[in-house]
Amino acid sequence: MKYQKRQKAIVLLADGTIFYGKAVGNKQGSAFGEVCFNTGMTGYQEIFTDPSYYGQLMVATNAHIGNYGTNKDEVESDSIKIAGLIVKNFSYEYSRDIADKSLEDFLNDNNLLAISDVDTRALVSYIRDHGAMNAVISTDVDNIEGLKKQLSEVPEMNGLELASKVSTKEPYYFGDQNATYKVAAFDIGIKKNILRNIAKRDAYIKVFPYNSKFEELEAFKPDGYFLSNGPGDPEPLVEAQEVAKEIIKRDLPLFGICLGHQVIALANGVSTYKMHNGHRGINHPVKNLKTGKGEITSQNHGFAVNREESEAHPDLEITHVHLNDHTVAGLAMKHKNCFSVQYHPEASPGPHDSEYLFDQFIENLKKK
Repeated sequence: MKYQKRQKAIVLLADGTIFYGKAVGNKQGSAFGEVCFNTGMTGYQEIFTDPSYYGQLMVATNAHIGNYGTNKDEVESDSIKIAGLIVKNFSYEYSRDIADKSLEDFLNDNNLLAISDVDTRALVSYIRDHGAMNAVISTDVDNIEGLKKQLSEVPEMNGLELASKVSTKEPYYFGDQNATYKVAAFDIGIKKNILRNIAKRDAYIKVFPYNSKFEELEAFKPDGYFLSNGPGDPEPLVEAQEVAKEIIKRDLPLFGICLGHQVIALANGVSTYKMHNGHRGINHPVKNLKTGKGEITSQNHGFAVNREESEAHPDLEITHVHLNDHTVAGLAMKHKNCFSVQYHPEASPGPHDSEYLFDQFIENLKKK
């Protein structure tokens, strides 16, 4: 690899703390967002294109990022969704037969600012202690006061509605139209691999925008309904909650993942809250309380469902718990055809321990 003289860059946190690094390639400027970290050893391309990360600055805890390049089939949406990237060692060269370009080219194609040579262990340790907060990454290293002023104007994630930023603008179809089952998917940030997992189980899917009405979904005459993952605070998603309430009232098959899980909780009067750090990685342990089995799961969320309210709710049961902090990882309604999980059974990246949940959803369609 030829020697590259790279610009100095910084990570400036909302509390004024600064971490130093260097710009990746020739990209200059600043990027703002909530800083978070992902503990996955692989799957960076899928993570960067996951709509649930919209508006966030991603810290990769793995020491080497970019060493296996990128592949056009390993994306979860039509573009990069993170606001910026922070790494320790950035690999400009890659070695994988099926890669079609370097990560540097992939970032440049998506006009994304990335910085490397940051002490990511120290940064992650700081975030773990002080909680998720807004930050800016910038090559404008001599304008600290100006960056602080701009950063102070960036809205906090708590209370922020972001589903409208990533949802489809128009309905579209996915899968084989001659499939046995039809599913209406409510898109508040859906990942492609979720659609693949539903479609490969003999289902034809129509994906609807975030502001669709129940009547629009119902007109498709689906056998079941799906509420997707997505970014931001679930509380402002009033339209999604109304759709969930209508589906539940009619006792139609409903499955929710991540943000969809939180929307289902809110539709049942159970509150959600902003977590200190959130869960982001492909190695999170979850226990299925119905089977007693453990699952290693892929997770990406900064909000969670209130456990005490869930336990006290007469119509809900907690089906899964996160074993690290005992947060609610899954819910089911006792007398309705409705269940949800906080984590990502479609993985991408991550383990496949939880794929059975898609089978459970299809089985629920048969009970309609």
